[in-house]
Amino acid sequence: MRTIVFAILATFLSTERLLAHSGETHGIDASWTFDPWVVIPLLVLGVCCAVGNWVLWQRSAATGRNPRGRRALAFFGSWLSLAVALVSPLHWLGEHLFSFHMIEHEILMAVSAPLLAVARPIGALLWSLPRNLRVAAGRVLKLPVISLTWGWLSAGGNATVIHGAAIWIWHAPILFDAAVTNAAMHRLQHLSFLLTAILFWWSVFWRSNAGVAAWHLFITMLHTSALGALMALAPRVLYQPQPATAAAWGLTPLEDQQLAGLIMWIPAGTIYAGAALALVAVWIRRSRETGRRGDALGAL
Repeated sequence: MRTIVFAILATFLSTERLLAHSGETHGIDASWTFDPWVVIPLLVLGVCCAVGNWVLWQRSAATGRNPRGRRALAFFGSWLSLAVALVSPLHWLGEHLFSFHMIEHEILMAVSAPLLAVARPIGALLWSLPRNLRVAAGRVLKLPVISLTWGWLSAGGNATVIHGAAIWIWHAPILFDAAVTNAAMHRLQHLSFLLTAILFWWSVFWRSNAGVAAWHLFITMLHTSALGALMALAPRVLYQPQPATAAAWGLTPLEDQQLAGLIMWIPAGTIYAGAALALVAVWIRRSRETGRRGDALGAL
């Protein structure tokens, strides 16, 4: 997983127009966005993971088991959701309406990131590399400084705070408006959303027990819903550049902002709430199983 985070970081920082809403040419009809700085990294990532999974499947053929099927499916879902958010007409709509821009953000944070965390594609990505490069990459990832840094960042409490801070800081009107009008700022905004979401969901699925993970999800649901409610119930327009285009779609700037706030408040909040409830159910079941084992041992 550290490999994919660093790969995403390099991709975002090395491009000039990736995910930027300014400086792009958009027609009046909905269209797909075939920006090479988006399409090429997506294709490379997809091909590398497909090749790596094929190699691992071949190596596991002798055992008659394929434990990577679910991970591969999760990665495909994550890759597809990224393509929908960044390449499909949804991206074009996000250029014109704040509400659809918000949908893009929620897909990155509440769909792509958790699926990527579930997929844990580090093995597939490494096995897609030539042997010498794979060994070198493995050694780099095992360096203490990288392992310790990743361990601290992905710890449950730390990841929850970092992800929450990224969401609130970037939704400050001055920064959000700057991100819409400035390519570098917008690149950094999307980078922050995606990478901190990966940290958060990684901590939920792999670093915390079910009960603690459910608590972190509940906290995240509360503060993101509060932010969405602030936008939806605000008596005036908080964000200036993008809502100004809403009139062409039969919406006032305030209505567009209110719709964006509702999207963050209810649909996105439902995802976090649903995940939290599922983990609570897992925690209760495991607690019962532990209690039964304890009773059985006590009866001996």
